[in-house]
Amino acid sequence: MNDGLDPLRDVIARYDLGAKKSLGQHFLLDLNLTRKIARAASVSADDRVLEIGPGPGGLTRALLEAGSKVVAIERDARCIAALEEVSNAYPGKLNVIEADALEIDERALLGPGIVKICANLPYNISTELLIKWLRANHEHAAPLWSVMALMFQKEVADRILAAPGSKTYGRLSVISQAASRPRRAFDLPARAFTPPPKVDSTVVVFEPANTTLPNIAALERVTQAAFSQRRKMLRSSLKSLFGPETEARLEGVGIAPTTRAEDVSVSDFLALAQG
Repeated sequence: MNDGLDPLRDVIARYDLGAKKSLGQHFLLDLNLTRKIARAASVSADDRVLEIGPGPGGLTRALLEAGSKVVAIERDARCIAALEEVSNAYPGKLNVIEADALEIDERALLGPGIVKICANLPYNISTELLIKWLRANHEHAAPLWSVMALMFQKEVADRILAAPGSKTYGRLSVISQAASRPRRAFDLPARAFTPPPKVDSTVVVFEPANTTLPNIAALERVTQAAFSQRRKMLRSSLKSLFGPETEARLEGVGIAPTTRAEDVSVSDFLALAQG
C-alpha cells in the first residue's frame, strides 16, 4: 500500500499491542489477505463500511485503499492511537469509535443509508454480532446492510452453512440461512494470524435474504426450543413452547411430530415459526 504507513508488526511493537485473549483478538497482518477480505465484500469507493475490532488496522487499510469510508468500532483503548495514524493517512475517510460492538445502535451511529459490514470478528462475540445484524435487516422497514464479509472460526462457519441432517446443522444454521444467503468465501489457516489461534478460520459472505422475515424473534424461539434438546422428537422438545397444541401445530405445516430438529429444513422451520 502506498499510504506511507509502517508495517503492521512495527505498529504493534510501537504501541505494545499484544493480542488480548479476553477480547478474542487474533491479528491478521498479511495485507494481501486483508485485501482479499475487502474484495469478498466487493468494497468500492461508493461504499460506507462498518468494521468491528480493527485492532492495529490491517483490514482497515485495505478497506480505505479501496476508496470506501469506514466507521471502525474498537473496544480496546490501546488500539486507538495506532488507528489515528491510519486516519491521518486517509483524511476524512476513517471514523474510529471506542465502544463495545454489542452495545452500539448501528442505525443511530451510521445515520440513514445502507452499509457494508466487513470484519475479522473477535471470536468470543462473533455469533452474537451475527445474530444482531441478521435481526437488523428484518426488524426495520429499511435494511441496515447490503453485504457482510465476516471472519469466523472455521467450526462456526461450518455451523452457519450446514445442511439439514448433518451433525453441525443447528439453530445458527437455520437463522443464518433464513435471514440471509450465506456462502463460504475462503478459509485461512491458523498460522496466518498473530498470535495463531488453535483453529483455522473462514470468511463467510452474507447477502440479504430474498424475502423479509415478518417475525424473526419467533424463529429464534422455535429453534431455541427445538435444538436445546436436539435428540428428542419435536413433539417433546417443542411442548414447552406450544403446549398441548404441539402435535397439531407440527402436522399443520407438514412436519411429522416424531421428527428431530436436525432433520427439519429451513423452510419448514420458517413455516412452523410463522404458522
